[in-house]
Amino acid sequence: MEAIRQFIKVNGRNINITLPDDFNADEVEVIILPKNEETYLTDEMKAILDSRVNEPSENYISSKESIEKLKNKYGI
Repeated sequence: MEAIRQFIKVNGRNINITLPDDFNADEVEVIILPKNEETYLTDEMKAILDSRVNEPSENYISSKESIEKLKNKYGI
Protein backbone atom coordinates (compact mmCIF):
# COMPACT_ATOMS: atom_id res chain seq x y z
CA MET A 1 0.00 0.00 0.00
CA GLU A 2 1.26 3.42 -0.88
CA ALA A 3 0.28 6.32 1.35
CA ILE A 4 0.76 10.03 0.82
CA ARG A 5 0.59 12.45 3.70
CA GLN A 6 0.33 16.16 2.99
CA PHE A 7 -0.50 19.26 4.96
CA ILE A 8 -2.63 21.44 2.72
CA LYS A 9 -3.99 24.95 3.26
CA VAL A 10 -7.77 25.16 3.10
CA ASN A 11 -9.01 27.74 0.62
CA GLY A 12 -12.51 28.73 1.70
CA ARG A 13 -14.14 25.32 1.95
CA ASN A 14 -12.01 23.69 -0.74
CA ILE A 15 -8.73 21.83 -0.96
CA ASN A 16 -6.71 20.81 -4.00
CA ILE A 17 -4.66 17.61 -3.90
CA THR A 18 -2.13 16.92 -6.65
CA LEU A 19 -1.00 13.31 -6.84
CA PRO A 20 2.50 12.35 -8.01
CA ASP A 21 2.84 11.22 -11.63
CA ASP A 22 3.73 7.68 -10.55
CA PHE A 23 0.67 7.28 -8.30
CA ASN A 24 -1.59 4.76 -10.03
CA ALA A 25 -5.00 4.16 -8.52
CA ASP A 26 -8.51 4.41 -9.89
CA GLU A 27 -10.02 5.11 -6.49
CA VAL A 28 -8.59 6.48 -3.23
CA GLU A 29 -9.70 6.98 0.34
CA VAL A 30 -9.45 10.53 1.65
CA ILE A 31 -9.51 11.26 5.36
CA ILE A 32 -9.69 14.91 6.42
CA LEU A 33 -8.39 15.84 9.88
CA PRO A 34 -7.61 19.31 11.19
CA LYS A 35 -3.91 19.86 11.68
CA ASN A 36 -3.16 20.21 15.37
CA GLU A 37 -0.15 22.28 16.28
CA GLU A 38 0.09 20.63 19.68
CA THR A 39 -0.60 17.14 20.86
CA TYR A 40 -3.36 16.94 23.43
CA LEU A 41 -3.18 14.26 26.10
CA THR A 42 -5.93 13.74 28.64
CA ASP A 43 -5.01 13.18 32.29
CA GLU A 44 -5.96 9.52 31.83
CA MET A 45 -3.59 9.18 28.87
CA LYS A 46 -0.79 10.85 30.83
CA ALA A 47 -1.37 8.49 33.78
CA ILE A 48 -1.13 5.44 31.51
CA LEU A 49 2.08 6.74 29.95
CA ASP A 50 3.54 7.53 33.38
CA SER A 51 2.76 4.02 34.63
CA ARG A 52 4.36 2.47 31.54
CA VAL A 53 7.50 4.60 31.87
CA ASN A 54 7.87 3.52 35.49
CA GLU A 55 7.61 -0.22 34.75
CA PRO A 56 10.79 -2.25 35.28
CA SER A 57 12.73 -2.64 32.03
CA GLU A 58 12.79 -6.44 32.38
CA ASN A 59 9.02 -6.35 31.65
CA TYR A 60 9.54 -4.62 28.28
CA ILE A 61 8.64 -6.41 25.08
CA SER A 62 9.60 -5.40 21.57
CA SER A 63 7.19 -3.64 19.25
CA LYS A 64 7.12 -6.82 17.13
CA GLU A 65 6.07 -8.90 20.16
CA SER A 66 3.47 -6.30 21.07
CA ILE A 67 1.95 -6.37 17.59
CA GLU A 68 1.90 -10.18 17.58
CA LYS A 69 0.06 -10.21 20.93
CA LEU A 70 -2.50 -7.74 19.59
CA LYS A 71 -2.98 -9.80 16.41
CA ASN A 72 -3.49 -12.97 18.43
CA LYS A 73 -5.87 -11.33 20.88
CA TYR A 74 -7.98 -9.32 18.43
CA GLY A 75 -7.49 -11.26 15.19
CA ILE A 76 -6.12 -8.35 13.22
